[in-house]
Amino acid sequence: MSSPTDTRLHPIAAYRAVRKLMQNREDTRQVFLLIDALRGKTTLRQLARFRQTEFGQRALAERRRLFDRLEDWETLKALPAGTLGRAYNEFMASEHLSAAGLAEVSTIPQSDDDSIWFRERNREMHDLLHIVTGYGRDPLGEASLVAFSYAQTRQLGFAVIALFASRRISQARPGQPIRRVIFEGYRRGRRAHWLIGADWETLLSRSVEEIRQQYAVPPAYYYPKVIAAIGDSGDIMAASRPATAMPA
Repeated sequence: MSSPTDTRLHPIAAYRAVRKLMQNREDTRQVFLLIDALRGKTTLRQLARFRQTEFGQRALAERRRLFDRLEDWETLKALPAGTLGRAYNEFMASEHLSAAGLAEVSTIPQSDDDSIWFRERNREMHDLLHIVTGYGRDPLGEASLVAFSYAQTRQLGFAVIALFASRRISQARPGQPIRRVIFEGYRRGRRAHWLIGADWETLLSRSVEEIRQQYAVPPAYYYPKVIAAIGDSGDIMAASRPATAMPA
């Protein structure tokens, strides 16, 4: 595991993580290790951008934890239907997931360093991005969201996972425009406003549709069509967790 200040790329460690992920795509820890290995200066660049925003300065000073808000299930459940917080609560409950469960397998070290705080915040926001983008937890949805996240952060680990998933799913689903679906995820991420710097705590009580309009995230075109064509047959579309562990 690299230290919080390590900005070197570790291609051998990345290769090992990819190999293990190929053997077991539900080994979420390998996703963290892959991201760590290819992090470079990405987190520092993103953090510097975050610090330049009024919200970022306030959030860093207050050391607010998005994790605490997302684990307050009773409050989220009480929000009106259609809000991000309510949708997140229903999504996590239906998938038997929690922010705490993701944190347990995380490789993010304990530290008061700003970059560690920022990485934790990015880890927590991944499942919120599922709601905003409309991508599901099926492998194609995860790959599309990873491509979206790569466009937003330029984190190389995201690109590696998206390319790997594109190849694997395309082989399993010949005749379907899998690569087009995933590339659309990248293009949506490029066109959207910078969601990494969003005030997610405030957005939890806002409607999902309003957030999509504010951050320029229109509905995906290809993803729902392919999912409808594939249906729920075959284990390639079974729910998995690998790409949901992505810190910036």
